[in-house]
Amino acid sequence: MSKVAVVMGSTSDLPVMQDAIDILNGFDIEVDVDIVSAHRTPEKLFDFSKNAHKNGYTVIIAGAGGAAHLPGMVASMSPLPVIGVPVKSSNSIDGWDSILSILQMPGGVPVATVALNGAKNAGILAAQIIGSSDKCVLDKIILYKEGLKQKVIEGAKSVNSK
Repeated sequence: MSKVAVVMGSTSDLPVMQDAIDILNGFDIEVDVDIVSAHRTPEKLFDFSKNAHKNGYTVIIAGAGGAAHLPGMVASMSPLPVIGVPVKSSNSIDGWDSILSILQMPGGVPVATVALNGAKNAGILAAQIIGSSDKCVLDKIILYKEGLKQKVIEGAKSVNSK
């Protein structure tokens, strides 16, 4: 069974990151959540990043605000795919500092980056990565996408009936 790590720089990021946790739980994917600060707990960051694949994780979702070094630092030390979630925090410059810190990674250290506060999409992307080799998860993603399609069709019906 695949397992996803959802890490963030501080507890203030949890309200945003909860969307990823909820999506993954909805796909019955095991999730471990932790606070790992790139600046305040670098030893923990190093240990987590270097051992994530040995601890059974398949994908890492890392959310961070402000300077947002967490996703890139995790990606620099882990062989696993890392999905970065830029978080608009209280010390953020409208979120642009977080977006650019995660998005502008140097060659050789990729971080898949979702929209500002886009943890829901990070969860879906992690599930899709897992679904590429797990038919059970893939089937759940197909059903989820069909549900999205049906919501649009129903919305169009309600608009067209007026």
